[in-house]
Amino acid sequence: MHKLKPGSIAIAVLSLCAMPAHAEAPWCAYGVKAGGTNCGFYSYEQCMATLSGNAGYCARNPWYSATKDSRRRSR
Repeated sequence: MHKLKPGSIAIAVLSLCAMPAHAEAPWCAYGVKAGGTNCGFYSYEQCMATLSGNAGYCARNPWYSATKDSRRRSR
């Protein structure tokens, strides 16, 4: 019974690590060689500069919503 609890905790932690990050920025960098994803870029140029010299590409963040931007206020 004691072995079940640590095992279930380990499975829960590993499943959380496998979830993709949904950053609030509009651009994502996708690494081709490393296979990583970083969705923390606020401009296409910033994303491309990060990938400079590395195999990868930039694309719009599919989880980004401009309506979530807390800096904008409606009057």
